[in-house]
Parts: sequence; structure tokens; C-alpha cells
Amino acid sequence: MCLLTVPSPLVAGEAQERASMNAKPLSQLERRLGEIDDTLRTLARYSLRSGVGPIGHRSQAHTDGAHLEWVEVDLGQQTTFDKIVLVPAICHDAARGFSADGFPVEFKILAGKAHETNGTVLASFGTATNLLPRIAPVLIPCPGTTASWVRLEATLLSPRTFDGQYNLELAELMIFAGEENLALMKPVRASSSGEGPYSKARHSSYLTDGFLPYLMQASQGRSSIAYISPPISEKSPWLLIDLEASHPVNRIHLHAVDVDDVFPQSVPYDFCLPRHLVVEGANHADFSEGVRLTVLQSYSPYDRGPLMILPFPETSCRFIRLTALPSVDKSEDSVTNSPIGFAEIEIFSRGLNVALNKTVTTSFEQPNLSRTLSALTDGANYYGKLLSIKAWVEELSLRHDLQQERITVEHEMKRRYARQKILLQRVSWLAALLVAGLIFTILIDRMLRLREVARIKERLAADLHDEIGANLHTIGMLSDLAEDAKEAPDELSMLHGRIRSMTERSGTAVRHFADLLNANGLYTDLISDIRRTSERIMPKFEKDIVIEGEEHLKTLSSSTCFDLLLFYKECLVNISRHSGATRFSMRLVMTKKELCLTVSDNGKGVADRIPDSLKRRARLMGATLVSETPAAGGTSIRLALRTRRWGWRN
Repeated sequence: MCLLTVPSPLVAGEAQERASMNAKPLSQLERRLGEIDDTLRTLARYSLRSGVGPIGHRSQAHTDGAHLEWVEVDLGQQTTFDKIVLVPAICHDAARGFSADGFPVEFKILAGKAHETNGTVLASFGTATNLLPRIAPVLIPCPGTTASWVRLEATLLSPRTFDGQYNLELAELMIFAGEENLALMKPVRASSSGEGPYSKARHSSYLTDGFLPYLMQASQGRSSIAYISPPISEKSPWLLIDLEASHPVNRIHLHAVDVDDVFPQSVPYDFCLPRHLVVEGANHADFSEGVRLTVLQSYSPYDRGPLMILPFPETSCRFIRLTALPSVDKSEDSVTNSPIGFAEIEIFSRGLNVALNKTVTTSFEQPNLSRTLSALTDGANYYGKLLSIKAWVEELSLRHDLQQERITVEHEMKRRYARQKILLQRVSWLAALLVAGLIFTILIDRMLRLREVARIKERLAADLHDEIGANLHTIGMLSDLAEDAKEAPDELSMLHGRIRSMTERSGTAVRHFADLLNANGLYTDLISDIRRTSERIMPKFEKDIVIEGEEHLKTLSSSTCFDLLLFYKECLVNISRHSGATRFSMRLVMTKKELCLTVSDNGKGVADRIPDSLKRRARLMGATLVSETPAAGGTSIRLALRTRRWGWRN
């Protein structure tokens, strides 16, 4: 015997799948979902029976679930089997829909030999197994198990739907050895019975009667219309199947005429089904040595269903004859003038349907061409291809497991998609911010460039104005002086020399106007340049030039010295042109904290208006500029530079 601690590889696989779901990449989950959908399209579907019929076993009811209830199937002898199938009783609940009713929450499967009380545990199930909710069969593999009885012991029951009391309910218990259901029609014992006078559909014997709560609906194969004969007048009509060779047969499956595809149904399950049917086998067509294989006698709706499985002792036969006899129940209609019909007749020899596509003959005429006798052995019903019982319940169980796994996979994918959506939104916002930042950066850079271009233009204009303008003014003044010095050759020669020097200086400035700072020979020493500029521009003016902090002036950068000199030159040009002054003073004071340049004259003043050229130069230097009118008259221009704005030499 084998000991199992999990219900089946499918359920164990599902638990492992859930445990590792978070570790799987999304592409693998998408591929798995596609595989599940592809497999589900090939599996048998749930199609529940309707009408009246046997349900299965029901134990007595309890007010709570902690009670021991059991059912036991007696196989009659030591038998080896490989799989046990539990088919739940199914009910319809307004809130949950279709679901198992009274299926145990905690239980175990035991098997043992005759006269053995305890047996061996084959499988055990608990709340962690998650078998419920379900309507599908539960498969319990137990390969190589040998026993004479199988028992289900439930220790924790579930509530039944209609009143909430706890009991054990089960539609069918099947024990397979290969394709053979060894439990079929075997006796059943139970710890208790909850059948009662109004529970004709529930009985312990129904646990092994072969009737399942499903219709066989495969997802593959073509549909086949059931065979129905015309009304028959003879007393004992028969159908004869030629197996074309002798086979050891042991089971026949009679599929009732298929239910219509309309709701409600127009015919019951037992439509055209004889109440009394004798199945015989023989190796000769005349049945001279024929034997009776089995008999079907229907006394109530609980003896009939959409699929009737009739086992019998293994017998070698070539011909199988089904004879309809008058009903043994006088209340039933006679077979006379009643039609006979089946969706399929299957005859099994060691798990194989040997009647498939074999020839069928009858004792009566068959004028209905739309319902031919070939439909009896074509291997299909109204829903498609017929499956073996074992394959059928396995596909239903697999469908349940895959649907549960699909829910888990789909939930995980939705969670991943939602997370991806959030990440995508964040990335989109980040991208938008980056684009906005890039645009803002481009705009700022463009504005800075435009400002830089404007500043360069302003500096070029200022440099050109202050340098060339001052030079031209100086040349004009020297020319006037030269005109006055015609009678003094030595002075005239000196003035011509100065004019020549200023002309060369202006030419150099023009050639280097884009960067006057780097023009050779123009600006070499601030103090010397200040004194020289004063002499050139204001030769006839009284001068008072004071420079303090010369040691600090040496720390100024060349660009600052350049700007200071041009500012001073522009101040002198303005004084000589517009002030009408005869005297000016310049005071340049520099400390560690501040540089202050003050230029004053005794002219008529500028009425508190500072010339634009001086403002522009001060702005280029980053200095403050103040214009004052002293009490003695004239104008005083004061330029101040803070230490933090200085340019220092390295």
C-alpha cells in the first residue's frame, strides 16, 4: 500500500504554484495562462443532470461539524487498484451557485484486508488542502494498492445548504484498476444514515450505482443524434451488435437518448428506454449457445439515468443482443407500440469499447433515415466524443484544478499589471518632468545666451565708445592746440607727435575692438595709464590726482583695471565736452574691502543726471554709481566696488 499526505499531484502542484507565483516573471505567467486556456478548451465540461434520479449517500445530521462519519465499500476480495475517485453531491445555493453539499472538510482514506479493522491510511486531507468549494470529482492516486475494502472517515463535516446542519454527503465513490471501476454495484456500509421517509433519492447503495450528477459533455469530436426506432408492434424486439470477433466482455454502457438543447427539457432521461431489458451474448448469430449476460429492470426513476453501467462476469462473445421484454411492473406501459432508443451502446473488453463502429441490426424495420442504427456505435453523443468513465472524471477534476490555478495566475497578473500601470504613470510623469526640465533648461540657456550676447554687444559698444570716442576727442583737442601753436615749432612738433600716437592707438583699438584688453600696448599699468590719460585728454585743465592703496591696486585683475580706466576716460571726456570746467580732481582709494573712484569738476554740473555711458560701464563692472553736486558747484561722480565683486589676479 502507499501512504499519501496530499490529495493529488494536481492539488500539490497548485499549492507549489501559488507558493512560487510571486517569483515568476510576468512573461511566464502570461505563457502559463495561455497554456491553461488551451488545455481547458480540450477538457470535458461541467454539465449537470436535471430531472429526478438517485443522489447518493447522506449521513445523519449534527449541530456542529466535529463528528466522525464514515462509509465503506466492500470489494469482496483482495484486489489491486490505482485510483480512488470521490464525486460530491451537488446542490444549488442562491449565494454560491452550484457547489458540493456536505463534502467533508477533514477526512482520510483507508484500505484494508478482510477482517482487518483499522486498515492503512492511503491519503489524508485537512483544511489546508483547499478542496472546497468545488463540484468536480476529487482524484486520489494510490498505485499498487491491494485491499478488500476502502473506507472514507470524515472527522470534520461541512454544513449542508438547506438547513445549515452538518453531515457527510457523497454522490459516488469509485475505485479504479485501469479503466475498470471495481466499486461498481459493490455493497456499502455506513456509520449512519440520514435517508428518512422523504429521501428516496438518497441511499448508501447509490454510492456505487454508477450514476453521476453530470452529463458527459466532451469538448472534442462531432455531435451525434441519438437513435430512436419507430413504434414497435412486436412483443420482444431486439438489437443485435456484431463485434466481428470474439472478445472477453464484462461491461455494457447504455447511454440514454440525449436530452434536448431546450429548457425545460421536452423528454425525460428514460425516453425510449425499455423498462425490462435482457442482454445476451453468443459466438453464433443464431444464439444457439447464447448466455444471458445481465438484465436491466427499472422499477422507479432512481433505477434509470443518462448513463447506465451494467457489469457482468467476463464472457467471450462475438454477438451481443439486447431484447426488450414487457415490464415486470404492471403499472408501466407495455413495450408494445413503444419506440426503443439509445444515444450509444458501448461494450467493453478489458477497458476497450469493442462495439465502436460495429454493425447493428434489428428485428424490426427502420424507416427513419435521419436516425440511423450507426449512431448506436459511432462513439459520440449529442455533445461530441464519448469518454471512458475514468478519463471523464479525470478531465472534470483537471478542469477544476486548472480553473483554480487560472484564478490565481490571473489575479497575480492583474496585480502585476496594476503595479506596472502605476510604474508607467510614474515614468510618464518623470518623462514629462524631464521634458519640461529639458525645455526649461533650453529656454534658460537661450535666455542666458541672449543675455550674454546682449552683454557682449553692450560691452563692445561701451568699449568702442569709451576708447575710440575718447581717442577721437583727444585728437580733436590736440588738433585745436596744434592750430594755436603754429608759431611755436617745438610745441607744434610735440602736439603732432601726440596726434600721431593717438591715431596709432585708435588704429590698434579698432583692430582689437572685440577684445581691447588683449591689444598690445594699450593697457599696461593702471596708475601710469590714469596719469597719461589725464595729460592727453585734459592738457589745459588744472589737475588734482590722488591715488591711495597702490599695494591693493596691484591685486586687481586686468579686466577690472581696464573697466576702471575706460570709466575714468569717459568721465574726462564728459568734463571736457560738456561741463565748461577749468579744473578737475580724481581720487582713487582702495582698501581690502572697497575700491572708490571719485571724479569732480568745477563746471556747471549735470543736474543730478548721470550720462548713460557712465551708467553702462558701471553696470558692466557691477559697481554702484552716485552723482553729487557739491556746495562749491560743479559735479562729483563716485564709483564704488565691493570686495566680493572684484576680479583678483591669480
